[in-house]
Amino acid sequence: MCISDNRYVTVGRIVGVFGVRGWVKVLSYTSPSDNLLNYHPWFIIESGIFQERELQAGQSHAKGLVVLFPGCVDPASARLLVGHEVAVRREVFPAPEEGEYYWADLIDLRVITLQGIELGKVARLMETGANDVLVVHGERERLIPYLPGTVVHEVDLVCGRMMVDWDPEF
Repeated sequence: MCISDNRYVTVGRIVGVFGVRGWVKVLSYTSPSDNLLNYHPWFIIESGIFQERELQAGQSHAKGLVVLFPGCVDPASARLLVGHEVAVRREVFPAPEEGEYYWADLIDLRVITLQGIELGKVARLMETGANDVLVVHGERERLIPYLPGTVVHEVDLVCGRMMVDWDPEF
């Protein structure tokens, strides 16, 4: 999720060509992955430009999704889309409950210990099964469990920071 425009949320990436009729494979960042098919319109991010694209068809397939865009009729035209990120307008998502956040809102927050030591910025999050983990890039990479109340004490989206109870030596 390297593109930033707070009107949009990056929800997937086109990862390959599927078949001979212009379909593409999409890696969805939503959970469950086929939720991505419920959001319209899609925006294909190309060179920092958000280009609106409607879907002609889409379905779950193996470990991802396959979709067809109007005008994409063969592998050559599909190949032009490979590698591009997919975004949707932020307003298609319901507002999160109090104390809940979309992962996209946590990206780039400054991570600061309760003692005031800045550890870096949230680069991404990952699921581990037990709990989600913040991947924080600073002078080095840190993996910090996203555990509200025990590790994560405050998330301030307005100030762009997250306060954590974390030993900077970890």
